[in-house]
Amino acid sequence: MNTRPGTSDAAAPARILLVDDQGLFRGAVARIVDGQPDMTVVGEAVNGLEALEMAHSLQPDVIVMDVEMPVMDGVEAAGLMREQLPHIKIVMLTVSEDDDHLMRAVRLGVHGYLLKDMRPEQLFDMIRSVLRDETPVAPSLVGRLLAELREGGQKPRTPEAPRPDALLSNRELEILRLVAHGLSNKEIGSRLSITEGTVKNHVHNALQKLGMENRIQAAAYIVRQGLGSPPPVS
Repeated sequence: MNTRPGTSDAAAPARILLVDDQGLFRGAVARIVDGQPDMTVVGEAVNGLEALEMAHSLQPDVIVMDVEMPVMDGVEAAGLMREQLPHIKIVMLTVSEDDDHLMRAVRLGVHGYLLKDMRPEQLFDMIRSVLRDETPVAPSLVGRLLAELREGGQKPRTPEAPRPDALLSNRELEILRLVAHGLSNKEIGSRLSITEGTVKNHVHNALQKLGMENRIQAAAYIVRQGLGSPPPVS
């Protein structure tokens, strides 16, 4: 029996909804995803509006959705899904590293942001990491994301408002700095000589303290507040 990634109990394969207006690309992705023992494609949509309707009826675990589509684009659809179906994880796909929708998607709290030219194995790994409550971003997009966050500057706050990061432990802050550099839980665990589960717990606790939904939002906060970044990964 198949097991869900990141769990120890037997479970059905992860249910995936694919959303892309290019039928050839969508069909190809559906075939390779269905070939994975821990994933199954439960539906395919051609635009954001259709995806929203199918998400309500199919209740997938993960929606893998293109950004640029007719009728309703992926970012608009993601915003509605985050409001109406917050339990469903959303991974956005883009064709370009210069996609101007990146920051909009990050602010919405999507669970991943990937390039369409990735290898199939990378896509599988990214979907599995989303199911483990990580927030993957294509490595080539991390640099631009951090640069735009730095240029955005720090949001003004009243003197009475305490900084949420004051609640973070030194370890939680250290881990969020590595998250901001694009490292996965596994990579962070290896770097700090702690288990992947310990990293996940620290990230979860940090998100709770910051009042944030996912790793990208936490990374954005770390950068905006000037709390530093990790040294280059060797």
